[in-house]
Amino acid sequence: MNKASIKSLKPEQLNGKQTLVRVDFNVPMDGTRITDDSRIKASLETIQFLKNSGAKVILMSHLGRPKAESKDQFKLDPIATRLSQLIGSPVTKVNDCIGPEVQQIVDKMHNGDIVLLENTRFYKQETQNDPQLSKSLADLGSIFVNDAFGAAHRAHSSTAGVADYLPAYAGFLLEKEINTLDRVVTSPQHPVVAIIGGAKISSKFAVLKNLLGKVDTLVIGGGMCYTLLKAQGQEIGKSLCEDNLVEDAKSFLQSAKNSSTTIILPIDHVCVQEFKADATQRIAETISAAEIAVDIGPKTIDLIKHSLTTANTVIWNGPLGVFEIDAFAKGTMDIAHALANSKAFTVVGGGDSGAAIAKAGVEHLISHVSTGGGATLEYLEGKELPGITILEDN
Repeated sequence: MNKASIKSLKPEQLNGKQTLVRVDFNVPMDGTRITDDSRIKASLETIQFLKNSGAKVILMSHLGRPKAESKDQFKLDPIATRLSQLIGSPVTKVNDCIGPEVQQIVDKMHNGDIVLLENTRFYKQETQNDPQLSKSLADLGSIFVNDAFGAAHRAHSSTAGVADYLPAYAGFLLEKEINTLDRVVTSPQHPVVAIIGGAKISSKFAVLKNLLGKVDTLVIGGGMCYTLLKAQGQEIGKSLCEDNLVEDAKSFLQSAKNSSTTIILPIDHVCVQEFKADATQRIAETISAAEIAVDIGPKTIDLIKHSLTTANTVIWNGPLGVFEIDAFAKGTMDIAHALANSKAFTVVGGGDSGAAIAKAGVEHLISHVSTGGGATLEYLEGKELPGITILEDN
């Protein structure tokens, strides 16, 4: 990573400095209860380093999609409580992210103190990367640290705009994410297997195209594969399909034939006639007109597992069936366990893929589980991420 990291800064350079840190505390919630605190834990190394170096740590994050309104369900109070428990010291939560009251609290901070600002998305200007909001946020600090990989693909005031006014550095989490993804995308150890799933092919086409010729095997599953199977002329019944992309799917499959990448599509399916957990299942190689495919079948599972036996690098983004419903989760769970048992360097994208790995209980056996959903996807597409390009060059 040819960008400045906070580890390049000595403690004496941070001591007493008001350090504005963008974290990704957009955690899943059930009311006011945090159901998964992984993203909070992921930034602890950066926060602890800054605290121990005597910095005045000012944290920024968004939570959910409040649509520029202050709503109780999107306030960060529960996160401040959990962060305080995890780090073992008080965290002061303020009721806004800019303004005189916030400035007064920041001005009274002592070295090593931690303040958590209120949800940045309570302001519509945040997602517009508004210069005035960016400047107001930047006025709170003298150094900017981006540790929010999960939001690095967004050019927002708190992820990119503040870097127009402050020296910008990568936190430990952001640096780790980029170094890991660089390793698997630009200089992987072959053979490389990429497993791409999820519901809609429209959100993954760019990734699929970018991986052609770069990976040795490309496994495509989940609801998105049925647009490709329809493009091959197969009957897909009532399975998920984006009909407007069938011609694009044909073009992609032709490009794949002309590339060095082997494509694996499902050869059998778990089929139901009604989309409900207790529906009668039929495992079949051909889907009837009245059926919906909800998971990959045992032959497909074996085919994917076989491709993993010789892999040295594996990238996985997106589930292979409707894994949220236990009855339709076998394919995704079996592949999660296969990855856990693989000798390969394994990288799992965030979002649903991370949730699937957690559901399988094998997170500790995966080389790297990314904290980014959309950010990981865009990195795999070959896009530049605004929250990374704004960082200082070494």
